[in-house]
Amino acid sequence: MSAINVFEQNPSGSAKAESPLHHADLRSLVGKGRQNAGVTLRERKFLGHLTLRGDGHDAAFASAVQMAVGLELPSPLKVVSSGDTSLQWMGPDEWLLIVPQGEEVAFEQKLRDAAAGLHIQVVNVSGGQSLLELHGPNVRDVLMKSTSYDVHPNNFPVGKGVGTVFAKSQLVIRRTGEQSWELVIRRSFADYWWMWLQDASSEYGLAIEA
Repeated sequence: MSAINVFEQNPSGSAKAESPLHHADLRSLVGKGRQNAGVTLRERKFLGHLTLRGDGHDAAFASAVQMAVGLELPSPLKVVSSGDTSLQWMGPDEWLLIVPQGEEVAFEQKLRDAAAGLHIQVVNVSGGQSLLELHGPNVRDVLMKSTSYDVHPNNFPVGKGVGTVFAKSQLVIRRTGEQSWELVIRRSFADYWWMWLQDASSEYGLAIEA
């Protein structure tokens, strides 16, 4: 088997990286929302996003992933996490790995080393995706306006994640706590979802968190 080169995709120190919502200047909006807002938004920019594919029924593959990532392969529609690292089931042979900023190359290399000789595919998609955190007592109300997927706690417990239609487009919804959720968004739709979330949360109040 030929060696696979893993390349650093982050810009060098001379290049300026900008988040998908750079133009919105969210930092300038911190503290300016309604007091006791029902929805609080935080942009988790520049995290590492990797798609992982392999045979989840292969014990050797599952063991290699756990060795490299420190997390067990999650069961269908589940997300497992440790700190800022999370692993989400996306399909029978596909998972989404999100890691702290700047660590995506190291995680990719660890995965390839641990699974050497096994069928594995790792693709760095960090430049095309981003993560929005939403928390507050009215987040579920906003989600119910935005998606036809049932986000009632009986159907969407903490630790679940799904890809679904959201505001007539596609993204991934993950529930991380009783009143906290994450949206994994495509960079090219960031403007659209930012405008949508502002409108959908207007009656509850929207606050921005750094």
